[in-house]
Amino acid sequence: MNAPGAGLAEIHVRPGHPDFLDLPWDRPLARWAQESPRAVEVQRGISRHEVAFLSYGKAIYAFKELPARNAEREFDLLRRFGDEDLPAVEPAGWAEVRPAPGEPPASVLVTRFLDGSLPYRVLFMSQGLARYRERLLDAMASLLVRLHLAGVYWGDCSLSNTLFRRDAGELQAFLVDAETSEMHEALSDGLRLQDLMIMEENVAGEIADLAAQLELPAGLGAQETGGEIRGRYERLWGEITREVPIHPDERYRIHERIRALNELGFTVSEVELVPSGEGSHLRMRTVVTDRDYHRHQLHSLTGIVAQERQAALMLNEIRELRATLSRERNRSVPMSVAAYQWETERYQPALRRLAPAVGADGDAPETYCQVLEHKWYMSERARRDVGLEVAIADYLERFRA
Repeated sequence: MNAPGAGLAEIHVRPGHPDFLDLPWDRPLARWAQESPRAVEVQRGISRHEVAFLSYGKAIYAFKELPARNAEREFDLLRRFGDEDLPAVEPAGWAEVRPAPGEPPASVLVTRFLDGSLPYRVLFMSQGLARYRERLLDAMASLLVRLHLAGVYWGDCSLSNTLFRRDAGELQAFLVDAETSEMHEALSDGLRLQDLMIMEENVAGEIADLAAQLELPAGLGAQETGGEIRGRYERLWGEITREVPIHPDERYRIHERIRALNELGFTVSEVELVPSGEGSHLRMRTVVTDRDYHRHQLHSLTGIVAQERQAALMLNEIRELRATLSRERNRSVPMSVAAYQWETERYQPALRRLAPAVGADGDAPETYCQVLEHKWYMSERARRDVGLEVAIADYLERFRA
């Protein structure tokens, strides 16, 4: 779309988003919070650019002010990241703004705010989110690996340029700022190492800033945290990219590699065995999917929209139910049949009981998965399966407040 208006030289918006022409483009972005009725406050990190957040229905959009033409470049990069299904914010559009007298020309990048996301400062400053701090390191390492495998050089990897979203007790990390990023066919080792060095330097400064405001958990100091992320990155990168010679009678090692990658948070969609030039030996290469496999499967079976780990936990329940039904009926039961029975007899009744804990705008799949985790801990203590009903009752008594 190209529709200049007051204060606008041009604006381009992707289909499916508002046209944003009702905004005060003739005013500085810093004043939008006071001058637009759409302005909202969200939990946000620190940005070197002026940023405003505005709501259109249930969607919230972030407007970031940049030097002229920079918004178009970052928009194009984020769109390419989306095409590759990389974990990054969704670009909605960009605009060139007519400068006021004496002001330099500027551009504005528009992105869809990531629902349910948190900046790293909230994870550290909120006591209720303390259990996520250690997982933040894994999330950052996994994000960098995903980007580097796709040929993306971030250029300014930092906690401030990342948003985190809770997913059944785990964290997923998403790139927010691609202003300095580049996309290559394949990323050289030199650029990978440069990205890691920048990450360590940025994280050290960010953690030192936090340490001046509050007492940090042990092991998350300014000098240690970046190195911890790098160590986890290198273990994950090495596991994903290494090639292992395998003899034909050592096929069990394929399963070892798959389990190792699963434990690092990745789903293996394909294993390739190719001649290695060493007689009867074979070399294995793993192709690693993105983290959306389970949520797509759950959605196709039930229509439930969930995050990846949430979906994995619920699919485990469905598979367990399927095994029980197959045993009881003495015949194989389709996954779709088990999914329908699970949704109607377990999931929906549980959500009705959990309504006080979920709230009007709460995350129902997350609450349900927390109950599943609670049920597991209770069963461990009791050394028997306590059942979902007992777990729900205990969860509401302990955590509803």
